[in-house]
Amino acid sequence: MAKYFDQAPTSKEMMGWIENIYQQGIRRAGYPADSWIEEWAAEQFRDTGLEDVRLEPLNTPIWRPKSAHFEIWPTGQPDQAIRFTGLALPYSTPTEGTEGRLARMEDGEVSGGIAVQEITFSQVPQSQLAERATDLYDPEGVLPDLVQMVPFDLPHVLDFDVAAKNGATAYVGLLTGVPWETSDFYWPYDAERRPIPGIWLSGNDGRKVRELMASGACEGRIVSDATLTEETTHNVIGTLPGASDHWVIIGSHHDGPWASAVEDASGVSLVLAQAKFWASVPQELRPHNMLFLLTSGHMAGAAGTQAFIADHQDLFPQVVLEMHLEHVARRADVIDGEVVPSDDPEVRWWFATQAPALENLVLDSLAAEDIKRSWLLSPTALAPNPATDGAYFYYTGVPLVQYICTPIYIFDPRDTPDKVDEPSLVPLSKAAARIIAGTVGCDPDTLRIPLAGDEAAASAAVPES
Repeated sequence: MAKYFDQAPTSKEMMGWIENIYQQGIRRAGYPADSWIEEWAAEQFRDTGLEDVRLEPLNTPIWRPKSAHFEIWPTGQPDQAIRFTGLALPYSTPTEGTEGRLARMEDGEVSGGIAVQEITFSQVPQSQLAERATDLYDPEGVLPDLVQMVPFDLPHVLDFDVAAKNGATAYVGLLTGVPWETSDFYWPYDAERRPIPGIWLSGNDGRKVRELMASGACEGRIVSDATLTEETTHNVIGTLPGASDHWVIIGSHHDGPWASAVEDASGVSLVLAQAKFWASVPQELRPHNMLFLLTSGHMAGAAGTQAFIADHQDLFPQVVLEMHLEHVARRADVIDGEVVPSDDPEVRWWFATQAPALENLVLDSLAAEDIKRSWLLSPTALAPNPATDGAYFYYTGVPLVQYICTPIYIFDPRDTPDKVDEPSLVPLSKAAARIIAGTVGCDPDTLRIPLAGDEAAASAAVPES
């Protein structure tokens, strides 16, 4: 098998795919750029030699923002209103004008008022992650002393829901702790329709709001215009026959919050690379049948993954491995207010079913291709399921290997092609191919670990499409 590894696509070819996808523009589900990639990806699958290439439809919640602004004035003095423009919280309720007193979230008394909260991206010492990890591949020895900034305020990651639950009439998120100037924070993306309007304001605007509130009682108004619909989008699927009657699934998602080179044009490139590589390998050397999957609606509550699972329940008893590949990312620094990619890869998370043979296979493959700064994590190390587009596969009970990075710019338009860690494209593709090749001789039960009681119950509750 080793002689075929050199037939993987080159980094130049993979970057060409990424740049082509990026150039189509904002790629949210239902947008023209995402409809384009559905057809383009299917064409790539066919040209590569995949069989049974198809677009499988699903109903997807589509959010299209048009405008959003926030006005603030001292109580009783609306003639002194100051206006700021921002981004409506995805899937929040549009409003022609919601007014009320302003209340700080930290004060805890938001009922009947507009909740205002400062947001700061969290710093995560990797020594904390070491406590949750199963193993690591870190030949540089940098992970124990590394601190990673993640694109979330972890202590307050869903506080807009807390605000609504506590009776707030609207929510204003001030991005004062984001180290560059932006209001384009595409979060949340679970497609839950929030019952109140919300808006993100940039750091500079947020500091002005904070100063005005510190000077005395204030009132405000949110106006936001967006459409919330349900429309048909498509998962893109292709297959290759293998040497066994069992299956390996290799997936990622094709939509993104913006034009989004890392999130997830880079993941699409990894799946295309696997398709091209395995199509060049004789059928008798492919360990199992292969299904290549690019899902829609990741940024809409993982709609595509959930639809695929609901529509293919009969497949999972025959699955030897489900591999998800996302985010080939450079670590970035913020210099003079600009997000500047470094020469280093971002910290990598590899979620793997805790079967020793599979964990060893992953670690050996990472070492063979020198995939530095990699943590090996159990599927539930950080959350009830892996933090990937493929998360819901966990509840089917199939063995998993799911790869992802979380760079700071992932939800911002600054996710541009220069943020892709181009030197990692080919090594990651080869490592993924090694893991798949290492499942030769495995049957669906070889690497499968029974779910615990609560997890098995959750499996039965996975929503249907």
